[in-house]
Amino acid sequence: MKISTFSAFKSRNYRLYFSGQSVSLIGTWMQKTAVSWVIYAQTHSKFMLGVTLFATMFPSFVFSFLGGVASDRYNRYKLLLLTQVASMVQALALTVLIYFNHYSVWHIIGLSALLGLINAFDVPARQSLVYEMVEDKADLPNALALNSSMVNLSRLIGPGIAGLALEKFGEDICFALNALSFIAVIGSLLQMKLPAYVPKPRTKNMAGELKEGFAYIKATPAISVVLLTLSSISLLVLPYTTLMPVYAKDIFKGNASTFGVIDSAIGLGALCGAIFLASLKRGKNLRKILAINTMIFGAGLVLFSHTPWYPLALLFVTLAGFGMMSQITISNTLIQTTVDPAMRGRVISFYAMAFFGMQPLGGLLVGAVSQWIGTPDTVLLQGIITILIGGLLYRQLHVNRPVSFPLQS
Repeated sequence: MKISTFSAFKSRNYRLYFSGQSVSLIGTWMQKTAVSWVIYAQTHSKFMLGVTLFATMFPSFVFSFLGGVASDRYNRYKLLLLTQVASMVQALALTVLIYFNHYSVWHIIGLSALLGLINAFDVPARQSLVYEMVEDKADLPNALALNSSMVNLSRLIGPGIAGLALEKFGEDICFALNALSFIAVIGSLLQMKLPAYVPKPRTKNMAGELKEGFAYIKATPAISVVLLTLSSISLLVLPYTTLMPVYAKDIFKGNASTFGVIDSAIGLGALCGAIFLASLKRGKNLRKILAINTMIFGAGLVLFSHTPWYPLALLFVTLAGFGMMSQITISNTLIQTTVDPAMRGRVISFYAMAFFGMQPLGGLLVGAVSQWIGTPDTVLLQGIITILIGGLLYRQLHVNRPVSFPLQS
């Protein structure tokens, strides 16, 4: 049977989730763009951009373990509904603050930290629930790749809209539209028909279950190696995005629209990468694809770092976005298709820790380094590190068995 790039859409629940989440994520990226622009416009500090990323993501790092245990212990569907409502309230609070112009930078950072706390419970519940939404489990890798396509299509659209909205209407409109976008995802969740939730008997407390999850990861190299690689990339490389306002404002002498276009170019590359992964057939070596795309990611950053011509820089940052996507999607796919279902929520919480937890620490590091050696040299260094990591992954291919993309053929 011919592989369908959209085979996961055969599942009604997944179609509902995809449509609602697509709308909501556009609002999310609008808010992210607006927060970065407001912080940099108020402070003109590269370090404060790192602080903002830290505030948004570090709570996810600290509390994601609890979120993973909660996802395994309780009704994931209800937990996801609760996190979506809480995210809507957070966006409304930002809207009110900006609209009445009665805020400081620390108010925005504090609300960003609140969103990070919500995401600590949202990510394990949402990622685990995707498994239950897909009726044919052979379509799970395709669903995960389509999720990445959805995220990056929204990243392509959201920042561009945000850039225009920032110039024409102001920051409060971006936050208000994000709050409204949650209606779509909440509505789609309410229309789903999932199997009745059956509480599972528990013989351990939450601390015991957390320890059990850590022991499982330690004893499963196929998962632990993936998490270690993702942690390194998240700490040292992925925070390059926090420096994009500096490129827009100081290097390319642009405005909010310039920033939105750069962010959208990254999203375009990542979207192409996600569609590429969604179209893979069974038999493809995921480890090899991960290694090659990691080097592509690094090459894009190296070329982008010192390019003075804006159109060419957009091309290079799009290339970086393409390579970057493999880090997230392939890592998630390898974990989701390997993990014991009883451990799914807890293992995904460690994935969230590796992805979300290392980035805020890296954001502080990258912000400090860029103040010391300059933004272009910092991005150049990140690109070189990424190429080295990709090279190490490629060298290890001959001693590791191939891991194929387990789609139907």
